[in-house]
Amino acid sequence: MLVLRRKIEEGILIDGRITVKILGIDGDSIKIGVEAPRDVPVFRSEVIELLEQNKAAQVKCYK
Repeated sequence: MLVLRRKIEEGILIDGRITVKILGIDGDSIKIGVEAPRDVPVFRSEVIELLEQNKAAQVKCYK
């Protein structure tokens, strides 16, 4: 994993197409902005994990 330090209003560019920018910091919470083309899906990781857990639970119910 690449670890970078950024200040507010600084960002990083991924693959020349995706920009991630630090918008604000409030205590232990960081507000970030993501700019990506419409064909690039952007999801919060905890949402994907929850969907995968629900999918696994559904499979167990059918067995």
